[in-house]
Amino acid sequence: MTLWPRSLFGRLMLLLVAVVALVVVTTALLFNRDRAALIAQQFNDTKLVEVRAIRAALEAIDPAGEREALARLDREYRVHVVSEEQRPHIGLAVHGPAMRGLEERLREGLGEPTEVRIAPRLHLLFVHVTARDRGYWIGFALPPPPRESAPTRALAWALVIAALLLVAAFAFARYLARPLRELKLAVDKVGRGETPPALPESGTSEIAAVNRGFNTMLASLRQSERDRALLLAGVSHDLRTPLARLRLGIELHDDGAATRAGMVADIEEMDRIIGQFLDFARDVPAGAGEPIDVAAFVAASVERYRSAGRDVRCARAVPVMARIQPASVSRIVANLVDNALAYGAPPVEVSTRGDDGRVVIEVADRGAGIAAADVERLKQPFTRAGAARSREDGAPGAGLGLAIVERIARLHGGHLDLEAREGGGTVARVTIAAPAGDAPSSPRTA
Repeated sequence: MTLWPRSLFGRLMLLLVAVVALVVVTTALLFNRDRAALIAQQFNDTKLVEVRAIRAALEAIDPAGEREALARLDREYRVHVVSEEQRPHIGLAVHGPAMRGLEERLREGLGEPTEVRIAPRLHLLFVHVTARDRGYWIGFALPPPPRESAPTRALAWALVIAALLLVAAFAFARYLARPLRELKLAVDKVGRGETPPALPESGTSEIAAVNRGFNTMLASLRQSERDRALLLAGVSHDLRTPLARLRLGIELHDDGAATRAGMVADIEEMDRIIGQFLDFARDVPAGAGEPIDVAAFVAASVERYRSAGRDVRCARAVPVMARIQPASVSRIVANLVDNALAYGAPPVEVSTRGDDGRVVIEVADRGAGIAAADVERLKQPFTRAGAARSREDGAPGAGLGLAIVERIARLHGGHLDLEAREGGGTVARVTIAAPAGDAPSSPRTA
C-alpha cells in the first residue's frame, strides 16, 4: 500500500495540503522571528531612553547628597544605581550574545563607550555610564523569558486560515476533477453499449477541447448506428423484390428463355445491390500508399462503359497525382456514371483536373436536373429525388450511390457537390485533397 494516491483528485488534494502546510509553517517561523526582533528593538530603545534620563539626573546630583540622590533615583525609576567603587560588591558577569544588540544600540545613542553586564545573583542588567566624570552602573530588571507553552493568538489565527485554505483547496480540487469524472462515466457507458448524453463544452480550455472531441466521437458513433440500422433495413427492402420474382419464376417452373433471362437479371441486380451495401459499409483508407495518377484511373473506368456501348465520354487530361486508393477512384466514377445513366440522359461527360492543391472529378449528364432543395437529401443513404424507390429503368437499386461517393470524398478531406448544368442536366463534382508533394497538375483537354 502506497501513500501516493492514484486518482487525480487525491494527488491534487495532497499537493494543495502540502503547499498550505508549507505556507503556514513558513509564515509562523517568519512571524516569530520578526516578533522577537521587534521586541528586542523595543526593549533596546526603551532602555536607551531610560539611561539618558538617569544620566541627566546623575549630572545634576550634588556630590554632598549623592547617597540620598541615588536612593531617590532607585525609587523613581525602579532601578539600582551604584557607583564605580561599589562594582566589586554586585558581582557583574560578561553578558551573552543576546545583549550585544542592546550594547551596540546604547553606544550608538549615548555617543560613548558603554558596557553592559549581567548580575545573575541579583537578576539585574547593568549599564555603565559616565556622569560628572564619575562612573556609575545602572541596574535594570532582566526581561522575563518568553513563554512558549500556551498557543498564542497568532497561532490560533494561523490554524483558522489554514483550515479555510484547506476547505477552499478541497472545493477547487473537486471542481477540477468533476469534468474528468463525468468523462469517465460517459466512457464507461459507451463501453457498455449505452449512449450517454453530450458532455458540456465549457470550463477550462483543455477540458472543453476534450469534451468537444468526445462529443464529436459520440455523434460519429450515433451516425454509424443509424447507418447500420438503415443499411439492414435497405437490404431487406431492396432484395425483397428480386427474390419475389425469382420465387414466382420457380413456382411457375417456366423453362422459357425470357424467364431464365429475367432470373439472371434479378441475380445480377441483387449482386449489384449487395456490392453497393458492401461499398457503403467498407472502411475506405484515406491517403494510404503511393501517389497515383487519378486521371488515368478515371479514364480506365470510363473505357469500360464505352466498351459496353454506353454513351460515356472522358476528356483527356494531364496526369493528376494524389494519394488515394485506385479502388476508391473506381467507386467514385462507377457510382456517379451509373447514377447519371439511370436518372439523367446521355451523353455522360467525365473530366478530371487539378485545382489549387485538390483533385476535381466531374460527371455531367443531360437529364432533367436536380432541385436545389433535394441536393443534401440525395447524399443520404437510401434516398432518391422521386418518391418511389425504383429507378427510371425499372431496376430497384439501393439508393446508396451518392452516399458512397460522399463518404469516400469526406474520408479524403473533400466533398461532393451536385449542381445544375448549363443547358440542362446535372454536374456531380467530387473534390478531394492532394497531400503536400502531390500537387495536381492543371488539366489539358482535347
